[in-house]
Parts: sequence; C-alpha cells; structure tokens
Amino acid sequence: MERIAEPELMDEAAQARAYAEADFSAPHDRFIALFREQFPGLEPQGCVLDLGCGPGDVTRRFAHAFPACNLHGVDAAATMLRLVEEQQRGSDLESRIRYIHGYLPGAELPQARYATLISNSLLHHLADPRVLWHSVLRHGAPGAAIFVMDLMRPDSRATAEAMVAQYAAGEPEVLRRDFFHSLLAAYTVDEVRAQLRAAGLDLAVSAVSDRHFTVSGYLP
Repeated sequence: MERIAEPELMDEAAQARAYAEADFSAPHDRFIALFREQFPGLEPQGCVLDLGCGPGDVTRRFAHAFPACNLHGVDAAATMLRLVEEQQRGSDLESRIRYIHGYLPGAELPQARYATLISNSLLHHLADPRVLWHSVLRHGAPGAAIFVMDLMRPDSRATAEAMVAQYAAGEPEVLRRDFFHSLLAAYTVDEVRAQLRAAGLDLAVSAVSDRHFTVSGYLP
C-alpha cells in the first residue's frame, strides 16, 4: 500500500483535547519498557529531549520512570501544549518538564545538545522524514542515546481498518479517525532503514508489534 500523508499538526481545539484526555497507558508504558530493553542499565541524567512531544503523556511517564533527569518537550501544536501545561500546573513535574513551541528542525531549544533524545509517533506526521533525522543529528550530543517509536504502515486499507476496530473500538471518533489516517501515513521498516542510511545514522530498526517499530542506538 502506498503511503498517504496526513496533516503534520494536530492543533484543532477538539482534537487536542481528545488527545490530552485519552488513555494511552498501554502503548506509552510499552515505550518506557522498550527503552529499558534497548538501553539496559541506562538511567538518563541531565536533560532529555522529547521531539514531537504532543500531549506530553510519554514525556511525563519518562520523567516518572527516570527521576534523575529533566525533560524538554518540543512540538509545533500550540493548542496541544497549552492543554499540557494546564494539566501539569501545580504537579511535582512542573519543575522538571519544560515544553517548547517550535517547528523542527529549526526550533530554538534551551540547550544545543542532549545526551538522550526520544520521540514517539512524530515520524508518520512528517511529509519529509529528514526533519526528524536531521533534528537528531543537530541536537544529539556525541554518544547520545536515541530512541524513536512510531506506527508501521500495514499492507492494505482493510488491515488498517481492522487495526482500528481491534485497538480503538471504544475511543472517540476523532481518535479512531486519526488512528486510521496515521496508519496510512506511517512508514515501513524498510523505508525507515533507507531514511537512516541517507542521513548517515547507524541505528537499529525493529518491528515490535503488528503496528509499531522502534529505532534505537547511540550517535558516534
């Protein structure tokens, strides 16, 4: 099935609120578990960069899982970030997580380089995947740990529809619709490997479920 791009931003008010209020505990807890598997013994310290942090759920879970680090989350969806900041205000994470509104790869971040970079479900939103990989190269410190998780494009629209029915049957219509279009917009494992070769990145790509893959490794 050919890739069908979707809008890069999720910035409609109703859409942003649906994502902010949704329960993504299963895939996002898996994100943390897979990070631990790929980097056994690593306890990130200093500041971690979350590229395309969206509703901030992975950002917060990462902060809870690794209490020695702080996080900077960057996203281009201003409405989403306002909701995230409202939710977090007054919590114990308010001093540990800073959200930055900006477009990659040119976003102005509080520091130039980071020892750990993570990203969840950003790549499939990008019409040009080089945006993510160039951001990794631009903001990753020498030897930085890189961990990306994203959707994997199925072989047909029928398979995508079956996945929506299986994994999002009880979700609001806006989330079911977006999940379907995100599956159609996702990249395949082979396409991601080609992207990494073109960017000069020696990172491992692995399918970790029927709909997700990870990219992991260290920068030189």
